[in-house]
Amino acid sequence: MSAFISNPKPPNSFTIALAGNPNVGKSTVFNAITGMHQHTGNWAGKTVENAFGTCQYDKKQLLFIDLPGTYSLRASSDEESIARDFICFAEPDAIVVVCDASCLERNLILALQIMELGLPVLLCLNLLDEAEKRKISVDIQHLEEILKIPVIGITARDGKGIQSLLYQLCKLLDEPSEYPVPVTYPDEIESAADYLKNLLFPDENKESIFYRCLCIHILEDNNNNFINSIISHCFNGTDDDDDILKNIDDAKNQIPEKISVSDCLISNIVNKASEISDIVTVKQENHTKKDRLIDKFILGKYTGIPIMLILFFAILWITIVGANYPSELLTMGFSYLGEILENILSDAPVWLKGILLDGVYKVLSWVIAVMLPPMAIFFPLFTILEDFGYLPRVAYQLDRCFQCANSCGKQSLTMCMSLGCNAVGITGCRIIDSPRERLIAILTNNFIPCNGRFPTIIALITLFFTVSTGIIGSVIPAFLLLCFIALGVGMTFIISKILSAFILKGMPSAYTLELPPYRKPQFGKVIIRSVLDRTLFVLGRACIVAAPAGLLIWILANVSVGDISLLVYLSNILDPVGKFMGLDGAIILAFILGFPANEIVIPILLMIYLSEGTLVDMSNMSELHTLLISNGWTGITALCCILFMLFHFPCSTTCLTIWKETKSFKWTAVSFLIPTICGVIICSLISFFSNILL
Repeated sequence: MSAFISNPKPPNSFTIALAGNPNVGKSTVFNAITGMHQHTGNWAGKTVENAFGTCQYDKKQLLFIDLPGTYSLRASSDEESIARDFICFAEPDAIVVVCDASCLERNLILALQIMELGLPVLLCLNLLDEAEKRKISVDIQHLEEILKIPVIGITARDGKGIQSLLYQLCKLLDEPSEYPVPVTYPDEIESAADYLKNLLFPDENKESIFYRCLCIHILEDNNNNFINSIISHCFNGTDDDDDILKNIDDAKNQIPEKISVSDCLISNIVNKASEISDIVTVKQENHTKKDRLIDKFILGKYTGIPIMLILFFAILWITIVGANYPSELLTMGFSYLGEILENILSDAPVWLKGILLDGVYKVLSWVIAVMLPPMAIFFPLFTILEDFGYLPRVAYQLDRCFQCANSCGKQSLTMCMSLGCNAVGITGCRIIDSPRERLIAILTNNFIPCNGRFPTIIALITLFFTVSTGIIGSVIPAFLLLCFIALGVGMTFIISKILSAFILKGMPSAYTLELPPYRKPQFGKVIIRSVLDRTLFVLGRACIVAAPAGLLIWILANVSVGDISLLVYLSNILDPVGKFMGLDGAIILAFILGFPANEIVIPILLMIYLSEGTLVDMSNMSELHTLLISNGWTGITALCCILFMLFHFPCSTTCLTIWKETKSFKWTAVSFLIPTICGVIICSLISFFSNILL
């Protein structure tokens, strides 16, 4: 038990586990109770780690643990194993099972399994408002009489029913008791479970249904997943594993071969859940008709993909157009603040002023001014799609493509997240259950451009491939950007197929993808969550690595070798490599020094071209175009630069996140090399053929 809660609980303190299927609003209940603003997502598997929060009620200190979503105690993924092991072995004082009132039958399966453990259980029927909209009603009092446990109906999004839930929970804690076995199984299975209980737990309470339940699940376990957890938590990893496994085999041998323990357990508990649901639930005929009609259009064979492309195009266009003005304001503000700091440091040595102002401060201010506005626009728009329930449907649309690449359809969700930030997309790969498929998603994640790469790509598209102005002038860059993103998606499929065929061999695994009902987004919470949980989090990481990068860049720009700076000297060394790729040495060096943050690639490039000692802000597009042309740029140079921006090594923040997720320097290095090699090959081929044809 100490594996979960290491410190002894103070008096009048209780541990409460929040359990439930994915997408039932469990994390929303957690936030409503504790006041903590954990990110909640409208797709299955969003919560992948235990979240902790406290609440004071009725002179009790309640510690709530928000467990990963799980459909049953028959865990099929690491996240479901976390939830199952906590419920079974962490000795919570009570368990609140959160259910979707509009899908009671499916949710009761987990509730009945948890009740079998004999622990204090409270059933929380959430999303009553949605059930009402769909003309579904649940007789809560009758359900309470059947289950013989407290049942509370709430609408967590609006905070309705939370106080009643806490009141009934504290009442349950004051009067704990075991409940009758909710589901019975064939006599052969019950007899084998009793036999096994006497072998494994001879000193425990013979009347306890908890150990009876453990033994039944052991009899069902064919891959030793649950058995290993039993050995770890109940026997402290004893050396007598062979004896335990022998006892389990003896118990299994008592069950006739014609009886499938797994089938019996599943059918009995599903039938019981269906029976109870039919008694207490009243559904209007065609209660899902509205959602089905929307899905018929949004997921249509001929309309699904175009709608998906239009939605993402609209988000990109709004982000591109909307980010310009706030970015200019931030630049002006940082410029004014820089003048103040310069006055403060007027008496400081020149080299110190250079390091602090021209180095660290200018890089930091540039990263913030360029990154913050598009993220502050993109992430809320993205979160609205998430809240609305559209993102799981993106996974559904792309699932067949990922199956062809022998990877997982859930990877499409992480790709969408990467449009905002690749580091966030890497973290989101936790929702993929298969370790092989999760690793493929991590290794190919960088083929999707984040908004840190958007400004450079958009600027080059505007300078070299757009001739119109006004609205059309903003639509064309957005459209071409969408085309480049589509190219990145295509490359993701190709590399995923290659990895699964030669390095990470295997077939795509089966997974459950729940299509949630369409919901009206909570715009206030969307803004708070997207700004706090995503935008500021990502920006903070970028700033941490941008500060030392500013120091390094300033040193390279201001320390000379002969008559030229180290910056120009290094770019000259790299020039042959750059020419081979259709670029030049300055561009290659700018990408290398832009490793901390993609946003500073262009400013570094301008420093080299202008031989300046600090970052250059050339906001006038005409002047920028003239400067690039004077340094030998052509349309081919711009195309190769865009493609290398699309296919090159991850930034430092993303590399750090990859290492944290994989705990492997090898896979971090592989994720660094794969897109870089692809970028070098593609740019070199374009350069080669352009020299032949032009």
